[in-house]
Amino acid sequence: MNLRLKLSDILIIWLVAGITFFSGYTAYLKPQGRPQVLIRGQGSEWLFPINASEIVAVAGPLGDTIVRIEENRARIESSPCDNQTCVAAGLLTRQGQWAACLPNNVLLMIQGGDDDVDAVAW
Repeated sequence: MNLRLKLSDILIIWLVAGITFFSGYTAYLKPQGRPQVLIRGQGSEWLFPINASEIVAVAGPLGDTIVRIEENRARIESSPCDNQTCVAAGLLTRQGQWAACLPNNVLLMIQGGDDDVDAVAW
């Protein structure tokens, strides 16, 4: 059996290796930058640095949901929804944390920054 590699075989191997490396780099090793607070409402989106001092009223079908950003933390301060689960979510401080008011179509999320390993997951 003859298993000689041709030039095209070598090029394909290098191409697949390059794509694999690039995918791994962008998913795991790429610097994330500074944390940012993402707020999404009905047809609106806001992006603030985590160290901003802002109060944002996000309009939704039930009324305004109030989001407060201060002292490197973000939270849903008040919402017109009945169950108030979004308010009970508390302070968001790290990348990947989020709170949502589903009845009022509002999402609050911390993105970017260092991806610390959670003690529970570790």
